[in-house]
Amino acid sequence: MAGRPPGPHRAAFALRIDPNLLEAVKHCANAELRSVNAQIEILIREALVKRGVLGKGRIGGDRQPDE
Repeated sequence: MAGRPPGPHRAAFALRIDPNLLEAVKHCANAELRSVNAQIEILIREALVKRGVLGKGRIGGDRQPDE
């Protein structure tokens, strides 16, 4: 069977984004040899770690969002 290899579950959703912001994300993704989707996920994860919402190295984080 062709398609995506098995791995962690990913939720799909539509994202409306400013075209200039998307171009910047594409540029970063290309520079780091990643897909745009992977780059967006990394940027979100980094931002959440910086805010203390998500623990470093953890997918689900150490805290609940309402703590």
